[in-house]
Amino acid sequence: MLEKIAWMNLLNDFYGQLLTKRQQSFMELYYGQNLSLGEIAAEFAVTRQAVHDTLKRAEQLLEKYEQKLGLVAKFKKEKNKLVEAVSLLDEYRDTADDGKVQRAREILNEVIELTSSPD
Repeated sequence: MLEKIAWMNLLNDFYGQLLTKRQQSFMELYYGQNLSLGEIAAEFAVTRQAVHDTLKRAEQLLEKYEQKLGLVAKFKKEKNKLVEAVSLLDEYRDTADDGKVQRAREILNEVIELTSSPD
């Protein structure tokens, strides 16, 4: 469940503004603040089923946006490359191996290319 919470929060960070205000509120309260369906229902004067249905619809939309746009996957790929580059630079500091600096430079250039918008 913790993995799903982290995934939904990540999707919400990227695509949450595309949801309705109600969906945004329910997602924030349920996944961000860990409120129960009943607590959210009481706060909005709706049924638990209404909260459940709204959350499920929001989750489906967030997943659909990710499938179509792939922003989270791109973000994760870039982050992994940056972590690798930092690791290589740390190793270089310890070993003075110029090959590690060259590889780190290549990785950083790859990330720059991934984030560059086509002209």
